[in-house]
Amino acid sequence: MSAYQFNGQSFELRYPAVMGILNLTPDSFSDGGAFVDPEDALRRALAMIDEGAQIIDLGGESTRPGSDPVSEQEEIARILPVLEKLPDDQFLLSIDTTKPAVAQAALQAGAHLINDVSGGNPELLDLAQRYQAGFVLMHTQGSPKNMQDKPAYDNVVREIRAFFDEKRDDLMERKLPRIWIDPGIGFGKSLEHNLELMRNLSSFKDEAWGLLLGSSRKSWIDGLCGAPNPSDRLGGSIASALCSLSHGTEIIRAHDVRETVQALEVANELALSSNPRYKD
Repeated sequence: MSAYQFNGQSFELRYPAVMGILNLTPDSFSDGGAFVDPEDALRRALAMIDEGAQIIDLGGESTRPGSDPVSEQEEIARILPVLEKLPDDQFLLSIDTTKPAVAQAALQAGAHLINDVSGGNPELLDLAQRYQAGFVLMHTQGSPKNMQDKPAYDNVVREIRAFFDEKRDDLMERKLPRIWIDPGIGFGKSLEHNLELMRNLSSFKDEAWGLLLGSSRKSWIDGLCGAPNPSDRLGGSIASALCSLSHGTEIIRAHDVRETVQALEVANELALSSNPRYKD
């Protein structure tokens, strides 16, 4: 159990923690359109908490490969009606955005974390510092529109570790309550890049941050196993979550919260004797 204070609220996180994905978009790759109605989204958020999620990650703009950006106003209009109805003192609320104006609106409404898939926008880091919010720094190559157009690395693990190392001093100086890094599965990576990153998650461990993995339902599972429908990728998603557990990952971002929590609880219990990281 780890204690933090985010945006004026105190919380305890039990690791490994599951971050439930709540897409408030009509075009996300897996469940686009399912939760555009704020009441449906609110019910889904509370259901994921009942299923064992400790964090709800709200997103108002799809970042699937090939997606187009939306305006700040549209993104805020999708997020705030849900965020404002969720309690800000019972579980962690994360805002998945690349836009400072959206992040600020969410933080003012009670969000506790910024999940930045753009690779460390300085304005987002400034906001996290001002509000004393947690921060998720994800690596990406390119933008959602073009990131899967022949991504290339000489050594994907070494280069992405170097990307985070370049930002380490700035992150440490900001004295944020907690930082997590995310290698960005599916964000400017081929199937082999994704697999190499997941096999080598331990290479990203550092005292400056915790690890977060977002591999749920992504197309790497289709590329590996043949599952074109995202809803048919539960098995691969669970396998990657369990793999990440063995590497000391603190947060697993998931669509299928109940199943992921159950798998992690069982694996965690079976591995306690050899994995003291999670004993508390």
